[in-house]
Amino acid sequence: MVQFHTVMEKGRCSECGAREIDGHSCHEMFQYPLVWEHNDPKLYDLHFWLVSCYMLQHPSNFTKEGYDLMKTLFIEAYENNWETSYILKKNRELVAKIGKITNPLPSTKRQRNTRKWAMTIEDVFLCGEENAINKINQWKDSVRVNLNGFLQEPY
Repeated sequence: MVQFHTVMEKGRCSECGAREIDGHSCHEMFQYPLVWEHNDPKLYDLHFWLVSCYMLQHPSNFTKEGYDLMKTLFIEAYENNWETSYILKKNRELVAKIGKITNPLPSTKRQRNTRKWAMTIEDVFLCGEENAINKINQWKDSVRVNLNGFLQEPY
């Protein structure tokens, strides 16, 4: 199982900037929509977008190759309005070519850089299960806009 680690500093994630809500780190907030999607097939259809938005905002958890793969796949899927089944097929093909995408370094040895994101998992968590579909779609759009605005890659 992949272990994601976030470092909260002064109540904010050191990478995405999400605020700690009710004692939950951004990673703990991320777990909620993963559970919610099991209750709603339409929400589950957004699984790729949920996971890729989170991944792109937490690059320390991934290898440079894994991050670059996700960014490229995210942009191509977004720009071409790919169906979920095609996105997942492409993802499997690409991951098979590079192998391991998760960062093998212990969490304490990873470099983390805060980037300013217009939306984070905090926004999805706060909207609740009833509004998650709409909020994940907004998050996807927001991440795409933010990716255009970053002058420097996290690696």
